[in-house]
Order: sequence, then structure tokens, then C-alpha cells
Amino acid sequence: MRWLVFLWMGWCAVSAWAGHAYSQFGDIKYPPGFKHFAYVQPDAPKGGRIRFPMIGGGFDKLNPFTLKGVEPPGLEGLMFDTLLSRSLDEPASAYGLLAHDISVASDGRSAEFELRPEARFHNGDPVLALDVKHSFDKLSSKESAPQYRMYFSGIASVTVLGDRKVRFEFREVNRELPLVAGNLPVFSHRWGQGKPLDQLINEVPIGSGPYQLAGYNLGKDIRFKRDPSYWGRDLPVNRGLYNFDHISFDGYKDPVAAFEAFKAGEFDFIQVYIAKDWARQYKGGKFATGELVKREWQHANPVGFQGFLFNTRLPKFADARVRRAIGLALDYEWMNRQIFYQSYTRVRGYFTNSPFEAKGLPLPEDLALLHSLKQPVPAAVLTSEVPTPPVTTAPSSLRDNLRLARELLSQAGWEYRDGALRNAKDEKFTLEFLDSAGSMGRVVAPYKQTLAKLGIEASYRVVDPSVYEKRIKDFTFEMISSRTLGQLTPGSELRRYESQYAMVPGSSNLPGVADPVVDELVQQVMQARDRPSLTVAVRSLDRVLRHGYYDVPHWYSPVHRVAYHSGLFEQPAQTPLYYQPEPWAMSTWWATSASSNAPTKP
Repeated sequence: MRWLVFLWMGWCAVSAWAGHAYSQFGDIKYPPGFKHFAYVQPDAPKGGRIRFPMIGGGFDKLNPFTLKGVEPPGLEGLMFDTLLSRSLDEPASAYGLLAHDISVASDGRSAEFELRPEARFHNGDPVLALDVKHSFDKLSSKESAPQYRMYFSGIASVTVLGDRKVRFEFREVNRELPLVAGNLPVFSHRWGQGKPLDQLINEVPIGSGPYQLAGYNLGKDIRFKRDPSYWGRDLPVNRGLYNFDHISFDGYKDPVAAFEAFKAGEFDFIQVYIAKDWARQYKGGKFATGELVKREWQHANPVGFQGFLFNTRLPKFADARVRRAIGLALDYEWMNRQIFYQSYTRVRGYFTNSPFEAKGLPLPEDLALLHSLKQPVPAAVLTSEVPTPPVTTAPSSLRDNLRLARELLSQAGWEYRDGALRNAKDEKFTLEFLDSAGSMGRVVAPYKQTLAKLGIEASYRVVDPSVYEKRIKDFTFEMISSRTLGQLTPGSELRRYESQYAMVPGSSNLPGVADPVVDELVQQVMQARDRPSLTVAVRSLDRVLRHGYYDVPHWYSPVHRVAYHSGLFEQPAQTPLYYQPEPWAMSTWWATSASSNAPTKP
């Protein structure tokens, strides 16, 4: 492998970059010839099994890339390889997986990937350039779910240069796009034998990943088996990974059923999201004897976003003053004391607890960017502090918040009369919170009572997960609870907020943001030349979005809460900086001799 150092024309920055890897801003940790990632046990034995719960829903298809239906967990990550593999201890670096060599044009308008000759699909076919092009063409077409089309929209085309060489042409100069291209899941052109991608439902995917499908029952369970002849098992990016022979997911209706099954030994590992359950259920008995282990793991993950989202496509939510007023009625401080056992911190915006979070008044560099936009920026964005969630601790109070909420509603044309909040057409203001698992019921109940003080008639509806999924994709909801994982280096995923996706069914622009200022700022993010300019662009985007009041922010935990059966697993000595518990456990842990299947040497 070779080191390449070059000047990106017009980017005013020198990028260090290696043929074996790519980093968005040149900070590659692992050199050519590295043996393995630092957070794995390279000689971990293979064997055994690990079982996870699938809470609150099932699945009705085996295709993770299409709009209709619900796919099972684990499928995309376990069965499909990508061109590059991301490192879990770096913010924006990836190393060769299907591709062993990468080069980016000096003008930043294209990137070439050379595939490994040993790469094979599960059916034994070699992974060729035509499969890469086929995968891109399908995932960027209307046959795929909108989020894939959005994510890959910065790539104009893929050209086959040889049996194992492809070139990605980019629509714009954007440092992230080689990583986006490298993140393309590659599947065989033989999958479905020529059928359109959106017509592949229960056809077993033909991927090249470390696991194959072992069996499934639609809506109930799915099982994966490790491919003992996996072509990439000895690559540096895979050494010490994918150690379990079997990985499975079993469906449970709700967290209560899942907890009882966990105690009974029906599965091995669970991440707990509900503070009440963690405090009151996960103790005593088998936890006291050590048979079950309860842990809180620190992490450096960006917080991302979690909150109640408004569907602004509906006329009653079109006015930002109405949305702000509804947010003023949430008494988070009371909830944290009475419901959450003081275990959470309030989400403030879209990039909470990261360098990209907007705070206070705009900084000079933020103002310079905002003033340079073609679209006029609202004066409040430029001259006032960024909105933060209301508080109810002294000197503030819930009463003061509700008083301001009434003023905002009145300004927007909603007045309290005849026992309800009504508009000029005498229509009552009603509000439905939609859920699929019922876990938000204890949060919505006190929220409904406070909203009633404003004259808003709120309801809470729990529907079947498949119905919920369809209503989300069709935008036939009023308010939902949504969570978006944070990114170490925000980029293409922010296109979800672009106007062009606001009315596209199945897109991830769930609140229906349609703001030309947001559109411009997303482009500024995509065109950032270095990390400082990226920070200014994302921080400004956070500021504009928060002034839009598209949501009622929730809360977050600074730790991962997990429980698992002791004596069955071992884990590497070093934990990565950036990880989610379930994928980390299934990819880096290994089974002990006490497991149901004794491990074998790798």
C-alpha cells in the first residue's frame, strides 16, 4: 500500500491520505499494514451464541433497503459488506474492506475503488465492479427507500473501469463523499434474478458479510449463522470481530415481557432505555447472586436528538408559535424527579453536548456565514440567543410557561372558549401522540394534563408496529417520539432536513422541514473544507432549526444501561470511544466455555 499526500484544489488544506484508508480531514490513525483495531481481541476464539430481544415489534420482509414493510434487526450489518469499514475510535476514518485500494482525484470530484480479488458473495460468486454499480443504481433509484436515495444523492454515477475497479463521480466537491461511497452496502446483481429491488420481499439476500441467514419466522424471530469460510475474516478490519457462531433476535411485545424472558434465560443481553425499569426491576434475586450482570457503560457518543416531533404538514402545526407553546407545557424537571429517578439530562437541540451545538448569541464566524446566505435569515436567528427548552425550577415556573404559551396561541389565532382551545372556525385543538410500544405512556399522561390547562385535548394511541411504521412513512401522524443517533462528523445524513424530502413518503424528514435557509446550510455542511468550517456550518444549522420549534426536546443518558447473563461471554480489554452496545457486543465479544456451544480456535 502507498501513502498519498496531496492538495485538494480550491480547498486550502492539505489532506494526508493512504491508499488503504480514507479520512475526511486527513487524521488517519492506523497506518498501512496495521494488524487489527485497538479495541478488539485479535485471537478471540470462535463459537457459541448470543441472543438479543426484539422489543415492540416484528418484521415482514428480508430486504432492508425498501420503503414498504419492516426489516429485521441485524440483517444489513451482518449480511452485507461495504467498500470501506469505519473505525470505532476515530470520528471520520474508514479502512479497506471490499476495496483494498482507494484514490481520490486531485479536484475532489471523483474517487476510485479497487476490489479485493478474494471477495466473495455467499453463493460463491466473486464480488465484481458490476455488483458495486448494480447496488448503487438500485439504492439511488426509486426502487429503494428514500433515506438511501437521500444519503447517496451526492454521488452522480458509478462507472465500471474493469472487473474489480469502479469510479464514483460526485456532484460536488465534498470531503465526506468518499466515505459515503465507501459505506455503500454491496449485494449481488443475481439477488432476485432481475426483479426490481422493491419487489424483493422474502428472497434471501445475496451479500458477502460475515453471517448468513440461518432461519426466521416472520414477525417472531430471526437467526444468523457465522460463515466459517467468510472471505474477509483475516483482514485487519475484521480480525477479532464476529466471533459468535450464532446470533439471534426474538420478538417480545413490550419491555415487561422481555424482562421476564431475560430472567428466564430466553436471551442473553439487553439494553435498557426506561429509567424506572432500570431502577426498580433490574435488582435483587439473580442480580444479587451475580447470575445476571447490570452495568452502566460510559461512552463518547454524540448525543444526537430525541424528542416529540410535530408533523408540520398539518395546518394546526404550521405556525411555529403553536409548536413553541406546546413545548412550553412539558414539565421536564418534574418528570425527571418523579419518573426518571434523576437519571437524565435535557436534550437542548440537534447536536447536544458536542462542538456542533449552538449556544447563546451567534459568534462572529456564525454571523458571517448566516449573512452570506442567499436566502434572508430571520432577524431573531441573528440577534437573539438560541432557544433552549423551558424550565420549571425557580425563578421560572410551569405557571409562567403556560402564561407565555397562552399568549403565543392567541397570537396564532387560537383562543380558549366553551371549554376548549378553538380557532376562528370554532375548531377544537386536538392532539394525538402516536406510539408503537406503549413505553411513552407514563410520559404522555402528565403532559396531557398540562396541555388540558391550555384547552388542548390530547390523546395517546398505541398501534401495532406495522401500522405505526406505515403511518410514519405516509406522514399520517400528528406527534411521535423520535430518536436520531448523533454523528461524530455530521454530513450527508443532514439532508433529511432538506425541503425536497418534506413531502416524499418514507423520507426521514419526519417533521416536514421546508426552509430554504436550512437547505443552504445543509449545503454549507456538505462543502465544508475543514473541521472548523464544518463546525460553524453545523452550529448555524442547529440554531436555525431550533428557532423553527419543530419538536419538543426529550432527554438523554450519558451512559449505556445494559444487563447480560454472567459467565457466558468475555469482552476485549479496551472499549471503543464511539459505540452502541448491541452492535459492539455482537461484533467484538466472544463466548466462554460455559456457553451452550464451546468456542473453537479462530
